[in-house]
Amino acid sequence: MAITVHLDEILKSRSMTGKELCARVGITEANLSILRSGKANGVRFHTINRICYHLDCQVGDILRFDGRLEDEDEKE
Repeated sequence: MAITVHLDEILKSRSMTGKELCARVGITEANLSILRSGKANGVRFHTINRICYHLDCQVGDILRFDGRLEDEDEKE
């Protein structure tokens, strides 16, 4: 995956659980799990905004581009 998710590191550095973040952001634990695993195909800006607000971080702290172009075939 060309975009990697580093949510676990930020949660750990903030001493926050995923469950606590879900409650603050207003998303389900299942949706957070999909995002954390890197298997999400998309995420709303509203959700990213709330995650960044409650974790006091920047988008680039949780989502990073690895420099590769992902082909459609690589998604599976």
